[in-house]
Amino acid sequence: MLKYLPMTEYPEPADDGSDRIQAGWRRELPGVPVGSIGVITRIRRLSQLLADERRRTLERLGIDNATLDLLSTLRRSGAPYRLTPGQIAERSFVTAGAVSQRIARAEAAGLVRRERSASDGRSAVVVLTDDGRALNERVVTDLLRHEETLLDGLDDAQRAALAELLKTLLGDLTRRFGAQDRPPLDHTDRLP
Repeated sequence: MLKYLPMTEYPEPADDGSDRIQAGWRRELPGVPVGSIGVITRIRRLSQLLADERRRTLERLGIDNATLDLLSTLRRSGAPYRLTPGQIAERSFVTAGAVSQRIARAEAAGLVRRERSASDGRSAVVVLTDDGRALNERVVTDLLRHEETLLDGLDDAQRAALAELLKTLLGDLTRRFGAQDRPPLDHTDRLP
């Protein structure tokens, strides 16, 4: 299990450069809207920091993100932890080819197994093995505990407000860009 110390003091927000960039463009291009810089620049930087930290954390935990995503998708489906490759692709937002590669790697490691569908005997289902379930539960527990500490700089009200604002922005941009941001309504939990 990874151990992380929670922050005990909350520092003042650091000068991350976004305000200076925004002020510079406001000065150099008066009349051009620059308000997005304070939001989008910070979201991009946070995205990079969080992606790097997740990669390092998963490396310490001995798993890659693709395998974690596969095992988590199966685990969240509920007992008996079995889905078709098509269902996995739909719930993971990856192509059928990517799912096939993930399944093959996880099967070789003994984390999943393929079985013939009981309903038609032709199609395959992917089943989470006991080893896969144990690894997934250990990794997800450690990962979520660690990621909880990443939010220590925000109190509960700030976390809730930020989550709602990000949800609103994501929903708006998803709609405007015609992108899919979530699996079907009965499977809205994506990661881990």
